[in-house]
Amino acid sequence: MTTTLAYEVLVLDGVPRAGGQTLPTGEGIVSSPLALTLVIGAEDAVLIDAPYTYGQIERVRNWILASGRRLRHVYVTHAHGDHWLGVNELLSTFPDVTVYATSRVLEGMQREATTNREALWDRVFPGLVPPSPIIAEKVPEDGFQLEGHQLVPIELGHTDTDDTTALWIPSIGLLAAGDAVYNGVHQYILEATESGFDSWLAALDKLEALSPTYVVAGHKAPGAPDDPATISQTRAYLEDARHLLATVSDPEEYYAEMLRRYPLRMNPGPVWYGAVGQLRPRS
Repeated sequence: MTTTLAYEVLVLDGVPRAGGQTLPTGEGIVSSPLALTLVIGAEDAVLIDAPYTYGQIERVRNWILASGRRLRHVYVTHAHGDHWLGVNELLSTFPDVTVYATSRVLEGMQREATTNREALWDRVFPGLVPPSPIIAEKVPEDGFQLEGHQLVPIELGHTDTDDTTALWIPSIGLLAAGDAVYNGVHQYILEATESGFDSWLAALDKLEALSPTYVVAGHKAPGAPDDPATISQTRAYLEDARHLLATVSDPEEYYAEMLRRYPLRMNPGPVWYGAVGQLRPRS
């Protein structure tokens, strides 16, 4: 007999970044809060995305154990290391778990675990990230099941990075949107290009067409509701960011204006380093 699924979300605090880069105020930069989703049935569970530091791994391990369910699968929505680098360490507690990702995400994970790990993750989070062998395998084209319910990968192309996906659980109207959607947190636009903005906006249209009941963003403010309105809110933020990047040339001007328009969003770090990467300061 098919059981009814439910879900829980754990929001992990951001992690202070090393390396000396600061906000214009002189404050240090912190990574964005990370939202993980546990889809739960009567006996089994699926984790969507995984933590990346030792401290986060311990919290997630205890969270899964407290659910009383047997972890069956982990699904990785995209290749950014903050969504999967700790999965091998996490699964030392949970035997016989299959880690799934699309073929494009698997390719990105290989780069993230080698070139990008040395250039970014070990530099800004020294000693905090465990070894990260690629243990994921290609997800079946039509997805996979949890206690008779289908979980369907949705390929989205470029959103806040290349080759991103979401996971759609139609039986309960749940959309785990990965980093295609943000909820109460400033959006990462460092990798955006003109075509990248187009692709991200098209991805939001694709997700909205599913008419989800719940939308879990990959980065969300603690306690924020999983409201489908976050799709349109993400779209409005992108359109503002795109317009400003085309009309200003000073990172500080962009930073100040985005904080003025979105004063309640958490974590201004991506606003600043996104602006520095996208704009050249006036001479």
